[in-house]
Amino acid sequence: MIHFDIKNLEKELQELESQTVEENFWLDTKKSNIVLERIKKIKEKCITYRKIDNELINLKELSELVLVEYDEDLAREVITNTKNMSKKVEKLELDTLLSGKYDSNNAIVTIHPGAGGTESQDWVDMLYRMYVRWATKNNYKLNELDYLAGEVAGIKSVTFEVIGNNAYGYLKSEHGVHRLVRISPFDSGGRRHTSFASVEVLPEITDDIDIYINPDDIKMDVYRASGAGGQHINKTSSAVRLTHIPTNIVVSCQSERSQLQNRDNAMKMLKSKLLDLKEKEQKDTIEELKGEQRDIAWGSQIRSYVFCPYTLVKDHRTGYEVGSVESVMNGNLDGFIEEYLKFYNSPS
Repeated sequence: MIHFDIKNLEKELQELESQTVEENFWLDTKKSNIVLERIKKIKEKCITYRKIDNELINLKELSELVLVEYDEDLAREVITNTKNMSKKVEKLELDTLLSGKYDSNNAIVTIHPGAGGTESQDWVDMLYRMYVRWATKNNYKLNELDYLAGEVAGIKSVTFEVIGNNAYGYLKSEHGVHRLVRISPFDSGGRRHTSFASVEVLPEITDDIDIYINPDDIKMDVYRASGAGGQHINKTSSAVRLTHIPTNIVVSCQSERSQLQNRDNAMKMLKSKLLDLKEKEQKDTIEELKGEQRDIAWGSQIRSYVFCPYTLVKDHRTGYEVGSVESVMNGNLDGFIEEYLKFYNSPS
């Protein structure tokens, strides 16, 4: 069973903090930033653990007091605090499952429609709103990087960054094909339609991850940006499209007014995609990757969202399901995320 090893964490924190007082620590900016970031993350974990530990001690004492001398108001307070504490402990338990190499990083998410035109593009729009609501509920910042509106309705493609601790660790569960079954609002005959959308989730590349891209392998195109529904149209060519020639990976960014900022964001996206591809193919360097190796099929869906003839959202990997589709579409994804993390971290 996975547990929260507070003693080892506090020991690591002490060792890292001792490095910061060494004479030459600040000479290597890259290394010092990595150490400081690690210190920050460990401190947050330790503070959370100690706070919960103290609250549990106080709750135990309060419970014992109620048993000795019953008081209705005090008993009600114990019940309320117990429910709140249960949620905090569950969250702490979930955090222990985030032990992957990039779990603590920000997440870069891209959603593309499958075949089906407007129907699939509307499904992308629905999924995007779902993730925006999930991010808001969980106090994550969301930064839209690229947006291409559908011709009639919906979204042709959207890329956004979810910023905050463990964003990738939680959202990696969403990577894959999502299937929608509903009565189409675009079908005058009121027939039932099945649509697909692909969700790609990658970790943002941080300074401690060493990845080199040959500048000669990158082709850059610039164009005028346009946001949702034709909003934010720029008169200058500030949007940037980067193509990595050896792999034919293409990324775009138009969220910023500055061409330079859009290029920096696009490079961040490109690095994430190349690192993911490199690790999947187990190559030592980016130069070893070949474009013809990256044909990606849709594959089978990881989750189905059924609006008709009944309502159900089911994850086909874990078997977890929820009867309220509206709740899930409003960003209540924590159950699916928790089951995914438990399923893939359980002893084999």
